[in-house]
Amino acid sequence: MDLANLLPATVRIAQEAGEKIMAVYNSADFSVEHKHDDSPLTAADMASHHHIVAALGELSPQFPVLSEENAGELAFEERKQWSTYWLVDPLDGTREFIKRNGEFSVLIALVHDSIPVLGVVHAPALNETWFAHQGGGAFKQSHGETFPITTRATATPLKVVGSKSHRDPTMPVFLEKIGAYEYTVMGSILKACLVAEGTADIYPRLGLTSEWDTAAAQIVVEEAGGHFTRTDMQPMRYNTKESLLNPHFFVFGSDYHDWSTYL
Repeated sequence: MDLANLLPATVRIAQEAGEKIMAVYNSADFSVEHKHDDSPLTAADMASHHHIVAALGELSPQFPVLSEENAGELAFEERKQWSTYWLVDPLDGTREFIKRNGEFSVLIALVHDSIPVLGVVHAPALNETWFAHQGGGAFKQSHGETFPITTRATATPLKVVGSKSHRDPTMPVFLEKIGAYEYTVMGSILKACLVAEGTADIYPRLGLTSEWDTAAAQIVVEEAGGHFTRTDMQPMRYNTKESLLNPHFFVFGSDYHDWSTYL
């Protein structure tokens, strides 16, 4: 794998998918369907999905693509044979997209031996992109300007970011125990990107997510010097089981701390 050359091509694909999303977002109206798990689905999700799958197929036909929108077609018996594959969320934060608040993203990760080695998080409505590959550092592109990013050491009061559309029932207990904090809500995995760029200290996710929600941001956070762990402080790993649901997790900055003690 030539990660250094794959990364700019992947950024371009994510941004092209973002253009297709914004075409729907800026239209007068769009319909909203619901999948079997009651999660929303729009034309933007599918336009992004089809573009990314086709573009990644041209870029690296040797690597299969697991997208949120084709996951139901791929049995674990098939995908457990994959050593390297693309893991994609064509539109992370569909609820935020429907609310038209701009806090949604395109997520593309390359996973090798259950570990993300390349990732792109693109927020098309914000015109911002975070990206990284293993060993190459982490970067942010904002309104055409690209610069390196790093996480920060824990500040006081602790800046905590949480989900805008999903209320984790155990979050109040966690917050009660951590001391002085400021709490901000945001949609999508963009919360993890705030940790990666050093504007937030911790994103505790104490509710359900899927593997395509986290892999791209994980490598960005780790290359920025931060940590992305399960709540038992063990590493996050991918495609190791039949279910594609993630365990609860913590995303935090450069100084290691056992946050599990506050649960």
